[in-house]
Amino acid sequence: MLKRVFVSPDPGRARLRFAARAVIGIGLAVVVCGLAGISLVGAVIGGLAALLALFTVTDATVRGQALTTALLPVAGLPVLTAAAGLHGLPVARDLAFLAVVGAGVYARRWGPRGHSLGVFAFMTFFIAQFLHATTDRLPEMFAAVLLSVATAAAVRFGLWCYERRLPPPALPAPPAGTGLARITTRQAVQATVGAGFALVVGQLVSGDRWYWAVGATWWVFVNTTSRGETLVRGFRRVLGTVVGIGLGFLAAVPVAGSAVPTAVLAAACVFGIFYTAAVSYTWMMLCVTVLAELLYGLLGVLSPGLLALRIAETGVGALGAVLAVLFVLPVTTHAVTDAWIQRALRCVHACTAEAAARLAGAEDADPAPRVAELEQLLGRVRLSVAPLVHPLNPMAGRKRRARRVLALLDDCAREIRGLVAVAADPEASHDARLAAACWRVEAAVEALTGGGSVPDHQERPLAAEPALAHLHGLERALAELAAPLRSPSGSPLVGA
Repeated sequence: MLKRVFVSPDPGRARLRFAARAVIGIGLAVVVCGLAGISLVGAVIGGLAALLALFTVTDATVRGQALTTALLPVAGLPVLTAAAGLHGLPVARDLAFLAVVGAGVYARRWGPRGHSLGVFAFMTFFIAQFLHATTDRLPEMFAAVLLSVATAAAVRFGLWCYERRLPPPALPAPPAGTGLARITTRQAVQATVGAGFALVVGQLVSGDRWYWAVGATWWVFVNTTSRGETLVRGFRRVLGTVVGIGLGFLAAVPVAGSAVPTAVLAAACVFGIFYTAAVSYTWMMLCVTVLAELLYGLLGVLSPGLLALRIAETGVGALGAVLAVLFVLPVTTHAVTDAWIQRALRCVHACTAEAAARLAGAEDADPAPRVAELEQLLGRVRLSVAPLVHPLNPMAGRKRRARRVLALLDDCAREIRGLVAVAADPEASHDARLAAACWRVEAAVEALTGGGSVPDHQERPLAAEPALAHLHGLERALAELAAPLRSPSGSPLVGA
């Protein structure tokens, strides 16, 4: 855990800037709410709304991010109204909550914007339960949400919009399909069933804090696709919560109710949430748990019993997610992993073709966007393969094969980056050997993605030309991928 956070690379200090901007944006949102005369409860909902506005909006362009941010209150305020209006009607409230869960997950079919609006809608209902919102508080809560989202937007798109200087990230489209063949549809059903289990059992555990269990189920499903990913995420959520509770006894409990120390620790937790989110879900959940404890301290309800209850409710929620992915329209790890690996391999071929065209003198050939797309696809492969390389996975053979696949895909990415860097040199040359090497790369990718036989790699003399050297390295990595991707019997990496 320590290595993943403090040793993981941060190209361009992107995670550092992401986290620092979040602290500024959320801190200013809370200050603006205070200056507007909004109460402590309203400031809490405002701070959480600003956190979501800065954390969940991930559109590829700045214009798209601004539009999604503007739409957040459109999705959240009606849900907040419904949650407050149903406060005294438990059955109707519970059914509405489950409807929000299903709709929020289903909205992911529309890409990053649908995902952001779904998360904001769910968290608005969740926050209403957290603060026991009633209709008489709605005007103040509306004001807090609108002021905070506007403040967060001013920081993100005005004060510190570092994304304007960066190329738009290549966001891979979700797997296609219709009806129950579409993964987002299956996940919407799974999340609703899992949340229903968590809601019922969570209320048996606690009539006041049952929503923690539903929240745990929801967040286990975020950014996961297969049952393996969901199981690993559920384990990491429970682990992060337990460790966070332990730290809460050392940090949040002693300063409960003290404004200045709480504000300093809350800022540190916000920084931790944003800085660690991309590299460790366990660390992120640790920071989320400590932040929640600090907020309960400000509200005057923090106690050791409450912390123990949070562990229990988190366990119930994780169990609900596990049962749902195992028994309700399961999506196998094999199916998802195979799809992402095939897309990554096709992108390798596309990168090679663009680089070769550039070397041949085609001025309109630009491999850079393909390289960015490859990095995104490899991130999805790592997420999908995570269950196989997890320390608790008892299948040592598959674990070794999965690690070998990841290492060879990383080799492919490294050779592609080198090839693209050479192609960017206007003085780089092109000859028949490059064309032949590109053809061999294309043949290897077609064999790997189509189930054919990959030709054995032939060791070639060390090439003096950098482009040819990178292509030879790419050939070697693709040839070696055939063995770990298929067992001797021809089965794929993770089995049927």
